[in-house]
Amino acid sequence: MGLTLLAAPSVEPITLAEAKAHCRVDAVDDDGLITALIVAARNKAENRTARALVTQQWRLDLDGFPVDGIDLPLPPLQSVQTITYLDADGVRQTLAASEYTVISNETPGSVLPAYGKAWPGCRVTPGSVQISFTAGYGAAIAVPQAIMQWMLMYISQWYETRDAEHKAELGFVDALLDPYRVLRFD
Repeated sequence: MGLTLLAAPSVEPITLAEAKAHCRVDAVDDDGLITALIVAARNKAENRTARALVTQQWRLDLDGFPVDGIDLPLPPLQSVQTITYLDADGVRQTLAASEYTVISNETPGSVLPAYGKAWPGCRVTPGSVQISFTAGYGAAIAVPQAIMQWMLMYISQWYETRDAEHKAELGFVDALLDPYRVLRFD
């Protein structure tokens, strides 16, 4: 299984103004640094929760179709754009949307053959099956407040200790992410 980012988030869950206010910074001198810290905090939160926070597009590559459904990583799942596969002749085919069902209201979201259908035969080779999907809570405002608070606390800590030799972790704050952690897809 492989994941490829197709389109990164176009916005971050936290604005520069929100981060600066939390860090009590008025000047513009460190705007670049704080912007980088926002991205780093989102990446760390996504890694720790195994979720996508704001809208982003991904492709999941599989060696073939499983017997049953396919769980899609990085919930919440917004939509599936395409499912393609290599047929027996090695030609990439696009599976019609009527051939599968998307379950987006569960964590994790999944795709499974439509009622009365089965996955088509395909070559079993790395990347034979490719599923392009959109994940994330949508707009920044939809990201759970506890995750946003976690991000602000890390941004502030990193900003304050940016010159420190050893940056401390905020283990006690990590409990804010506990309700949002998803089992890893390895």
